[in-house]
Amino acid sequence: RPLVSSRSTGVAILGIGIHPFGRTDGVSGRQQAVHATRQALGDAGIGWDQAQFAFGGSRDGGDADTLVNELGLTGLPFVNVWNGCATGGSALAMADRTIRAGAADLGLAIGFDKHPRGAFNVDPETMGIGAWYGETGLMLTTQFFAMKIQRYMHQHGITPSTLAKVAVKATKNGSENPNAWRRTPMTEAQVAGSPMVSDPLTQFMFCSPGEGAVALVLCRADLAREYTDTPVFLDTVSFVTRHYGSFEVFSPWLAPERADGPTVEAAKAAFEQAGIGPEDVDVAQIQDTESGAEVMHMAETGLCQDGEQEHLVQSGATEIGGSMPLNTDGGCIANGEPVGASGLRQVYENVLQLRGEAGTRQVPGDPKVGFTHVYGAPGVSACTVMSR
Repeated sequence: RPLVSSRSTGVAILGIGIHPFGRTDGVSGRQQAVHATRQALGDAGIGWDQAQFAFGGSRDGGDADTLVNELGLTGLPFVNVWNGCATGGSALAMADRTIRAGAADLGLAIGFDKHPRGAFNVDPETMGIGAWYGETGLMLTTQFFAMKIQRYMHQHGITPSTLAKVAVKATKNGSENPNAWRRTPMTEAQVAGSPMVSDPLTQFMFCSPGEGAVALVLCRADLAREYTDTPVFLDTVSFVTRHYGSFEVFSPWLAPERADGPTVEAAKAAFEQAGIGPEDVDVAQIQDTESGAEVMHMAETGLCQDGEQEHLVQSGATEIGGSMPLNTDGGCIANGEPVGASGLRQVYENVLQLRGEAGTRQVPGDPKVGFTHVYGAPGVSACTVMSR
């Protein structure tokens, strides 16, 4: 499995930290971020004063750069990042580029959020769309996701049972994850029989806005073993936005000429830069805002072909012990969606898996290559390839 990212010029992950996802009354988003950051620093065996930079992001949890009030006023440059559900992936991409460019040797990527209860409430005019779009109800993204998966199911033979099984897997994996929100396994009948939100997606096929925080300590790959015996190498981070003709969240129209979504390009770039293919991946975390998103993203990332998801999900191939373990920590469906943190949560999980530290949800067979994919409105995607 040749990985073109040189161990002498690449990036390594030294430390990881997390604050449990879900709802934590009385604990602010910033406090959750401080908790995750201190845990990551401890995991890396370093102090905050050794960090040379930080990128951090949140929508509703507070300004990331103000975390220095608690962590220490050391003068390091701390850049706020906001890019929808791809905020965490964007912070990681910028941290990765900072080190690869030689601007610094060691720094952090931090993501956190604490959303109000209920659906996201977005003003369409802030997205460059007229108020009419919100009046139609389409700013409530459940309707967009339902329309997109309806079309996909019709074109590629995906059944409602497969959508339900994706959520069943999520809750099963979440039950083994002490940091997940939904930790009660559900049956296919329970998922399929829950209230219909937007046909064909039922209540328990969706994730929910929530709370949580993740921090990662990164350094030059050639310095990694000075700090840890178990570095995980960040071989590539790709990051792209949509092209004309792709149909994405908050798209007010559908172009007559169809184009692939940003996930296709981001995943292809990540694999090409790493010098491997999707078939080399041992464990993957992909965006599952709802069950349909996981199904579509399986193909968009290249992990399978369109339509193959039906057999893969029904046969158990995407389970932890299967041939294509997906969202082993329960994904967004089990963890919820604090948008600043989700992309980094995926990386956190893959680090555990590649270290062999995932406990009862550990992927068997000594996994060596991990892949992550995060997607955000209005059509942003970031992917990583990681190895040890």
